[in-house]
Amino acid sequence: MKQVPIGVSARHIHLSKEHIKLLFGPDYELQVLKELSQPGQFAAKETVTVVTPKGQIDKVRILGPARSRSQLEISRTDAFTLGIDPPVRESGHIEGTPGIRVIGPAGEVELEEGVIVAARHIHFHTDDAAKWGITDKQKLTVRVEGERAVTFEQVIARVSDQFALDMHIDTDEANAAGVKTGDIGFILS
Repeated sequence: MKQVPIGVSARHIHLSKEHIKLLFGPDYELQVLKELSQPGQFAAKETVTVVTPKGQIDKVRILGPARSRSQLEISRTDAFTLGIDPPVRESGHIEGTPGIRVIGPAGEVELEEGVIVAARHIHFHTDDAAKWGITDKQKLTVRVEGERAVTFEQVIARVSDQFALDMHIDTDEANAAGVKTGDIGFILS
């Protein structure tokens, strides 16, 4: 049976270089707090506040390195807190999504779009995908055993030679299923 480690993805924001400079200062570089499961990606020491007319969330962790476009990934619970209705999307697909105000220690940025609930997905290195006969964007079914056993449908395969094998679900999904980072899922399809 094909096993995949699970990572629980808490709310976080990806920022462009331009927005990092506006939020933290002109020569600012993000500081690494810890390396993440995907090669070259890290949780930064820095956090920001995100604000809508209805609510705000403080201490939203920045994930690095800088991206070409800024994007906030939240759970449905966070969306309720903020009073917005972001779509479930793959990371990077932000067209037509709600915007948000982002506040840092040196300034703030108004994002006209960029808030999503990240679609559950599995990062596959191209070698793992080939070995298991999995193609990029394929929809998979993953079973997680335990006290609150659950089957996740519509798990998107993301294949690249830059990825390490890891399934990502958000905190709402993980809490409902009693899953924590490091647990194992079994790919059924």
